[in-house]
Amino acid sequence: MALEVEDKFDVPAGFLIPDMSGVPGCAVVAGPKTYRMVAVYFDTPDLRLASRGITLRRRRGGDDAGWHLKLPKAKGAREEIGVPLTRSATVVPPEIADMVLAYSRREPLVPVAELATRREVTVLRDADGRPLIEIADDTVKGTVYGDVWGGARRVERWREVEAEIKDGDTGHLKRTGKALRKAGATPAASGSKLGRLLGDAVPVSPLAEPAGGTAGRVVVDYLKSQVDALTAQDPQVRREGYDAVHQMRVASRRLRSAMKSFGGVVAGTDEIQEELRWIAAVLGEARDLEVIHERFGTLLRSVPAGLVVGPIRVRLDDDLLARHREALVRVDEAMRGERYFALLDRLDALVANPPLTPLAMKQADKVLGKVAVKSWGRVVRRYDIAQSTADPCEREIAMHDVRKAAKRARYTAESLKSLLGDRATAMARRAKTVQEVLGVHQDGVVAQEILVEEAARARAAGEDTFTYGVLVGLEHAEAKRSHEDFPRVWAEAQI
Repeated sequence: MALEVEDKFDVPAGFLIPDMSGVPGCAVVAGPKTYRMVAVYFDTPDLRLASRGITLRRRRGGDDAGWHLKLPKAKGAREEIGVPLTRSATVVPPEIADMVLAYSRREPLVPVAELATRREVTVLRDADGRPLIEIADDTVKGTVYGDVWGGARRVERWREVEAEIKDGDTGHLKRTGKALRKAGATPAASGSKLGRLLGDAVPVSPLAEPAGGTAGRVVVDYLKSQVDALTAQDPQVRREGYDAVHQMRVASRRLRSAMKSFGGVVAGTDEIQEELRWIAAVLGEARDLEVIHERFGTLLRSVPAGLVVGPIRVRLDDDLLARHREALVRVDEAMRGERYFALLDRLDALVANPPLTPLAMKQADKVLGKVAVKSWGRVVRRYDIAQSTADPCEREIAMHDVRKAAKRARYTAESLKSLLGDRATAMARRAKTVQEVLGVHQDGVVAQEILVEEAARARAAGEDTFTYGVLVGLEHAEAKRSHEDFPRVWAEAQI
């Protein structure tokens, strides 16, 4: 996996790469070196990958032959995942096909185009010989397999130049681009060769966007951003990328929270909310075990060596990692099921044609400012209920409701920062503080329960369980401190 950061340029037929030795930081200009490459691009018959800016290809020739998947990360940057060439030239390797399931939705991946490229590579190196920037001067012959979607077979030829960061930085890239533009290059009209070749054949979702400045526009834009965030994490979760389960879970929770808070603007989302709750719960099991494992590791390191007896580190590692692995298997099963793909279809349909209410056409700041205030009011009401509850167990449940309401208020305020500015930032900050303090207490309670379970397994195996008691005591003390500190935090949150 690599992050590809590059600038692309359109150039006329007679364009010449200028002398790059004057680019600041460049000590040596190496090349050009010539390669010939042939890449076959795969997509669904209706070009779902191309419509999302994703490219999947099988390339022969050059110094990186293989299967390449490029996923958009940010403007001018894409994440590239590669695997070696396989014997079959027409069947996408499963490990690559899995990465695009959120977009292909199990539709077949078939060859849609071919690019034959003559590439001349020039490398800008620093005084130590490190490659800073690679400049690729490409002469391209592109063939569209139009029969895949009912169009005509078509051939185009063009020339373009790419400047890509290797061991350099964005400053080197900017200065290289300046030299290329001065020589006659212009920023590319398309972000990829495939996009240029396919052109108007790539479908564009007909978004029913509300007018700018309206409540509907703000809410729909936010929902779309979170749908994009959720689907962007899908391939990372499938390959067990760092923090991917957490980020996907957060996106699902933010979506559900927004649908609840802004139900007066975008209606009819109850069933989607339930499906988002389901996938968040599936992801949550794996995420919680991941957090607990890290938590216990940190806690054990804080315990004096003389108080750590028995194979507690091995048992906690082995048991929690095994449970985490089982949870990841359940995540994988869920994300391969029809229920999950149906949820993605419904989310796409929601942002493409949102069921707007008359309130959606009103001025955004007036409507959504009231929603943010109402969201915090819900936290206050939940807290009043908890305080009036005499039974300790019921009060514990009621305080958990306060935490959930605070999280929803935080997400609501954060979604409105660009609209409400400092006002939303302040709301989000105090809601987050309440949520986190209550979270410390809740996490401590859960941690104690898991430690008691693990101690019982250790006892049954004849192991010394003294240190489990030490950890339970530490967790209990931490939970108690957060509980006792909450009235102060609550009072400060009302200011």
